Amino acid sequence: MNTKKKNRRIIGIDPGTNILGFAILDVQGNSLSIVEMNVLYMKHLETHTEKLKHILFELQAVIDKYSPTEMAIEAPFFGKNVQSMLKLGRAQGVAMAAGLSKNLIVKEYAPREIKQSVTGKGNASKEQVYAMLKTIFNKKIEQEYLDSSDALAAAVCHYFKSKNAITGGKRYNSWSSFVKENPKKKL
Repeated sequence: MNTKKKNRRIIGIDPGTNILGFAILDVQGNSLSIVEMNVLYMKHLETHTEKLKHILFELQAVIDKYSPTEMAIEAPFFGKNVQSMLKLGRAQGVAMAAGLSKNLIVKEYAPREIKQSVTGKGNASKEQVYAMLKTIFNKKIEQEYLDSSDALAAAVCHYFKSKNAITGGKRYNSWSSFVKENPKKKL
């Protein structure tokens, strides 16, 4: 049995049309480390088409710079405003196209699934997700917008749910259930 763990780099995406969060997560064996957390800021762009173009080219540049092989992206949630959801869906689609154009493995996760994976509660707030990420990484995470920590949460969720995670293939439905069953493991 091969016990050597593959090193991986994951880009997490929290799609948006005004602010899109992204985070680069390194996975080396059983260790996670944050390489970059940032946002693409697009409020200054006048049209939706300009925003989509900005997302495509900027994410392709981020992918070229950091060379991830996997993308974890938050799926749009169903809201009351259909126009907002359509715009968000387009932003997500363009972000996925940026990853696919660079041959990344792209996985989509529902917001509830990401929150459940990171905090143990599917209805956790953005602030609760951020607080749990600080605990997981055991450090203060500098970020101006919660969109970047949501992107990091998507990458962490992908790591937890992937078959090559530190669990050796066993799946957990939350961070707290993993900690409960693995009290001596450290990230």
